[in-house]
Amino acid sequence: MNQNSSKETQEDALKVAKSIQKQGQTKEQTKLIAQGIEKGISEYKKQQKAKARERDKQRKQQLKIKNTAGDNDSDEQSEQDEFQSPNKNAMFIVLPWGLLIMSWFLFVLYFTR
Repeated sequence: MNQNSSKETQEDALKVAKSIQKQGQTKEQTKLIAQGIEKGISEYKKQQKAKARERDKQRKQQLKIKNTAGDNDSDEQSEQDEFQSPNKNAMFIVLPWGLLIMSWFLFVLYFTR
């Protein structure tokens, strides 16, 4: 199989080729089918990487435009969001413990009377 492809891609291609193997098909034919599948997987991965690079370039360009425009309001808003999220997370951590302590307190109070 192609030496440029990863072992994982080669194994996946061979697995797919074996899963669609017809009765009476030779090992060489299965190997050729696996090579074709591997080539398709590799091509798909290349396309996805190229798309991801393009999206990343556009995102960086948009950030650069925002930063050069002097948009301080969005920076302050993102900083405020960062500071607010730990408080929300802390509430979700404290809530179950508070309910547990309150339930034990009420349990003890109920049985001591």
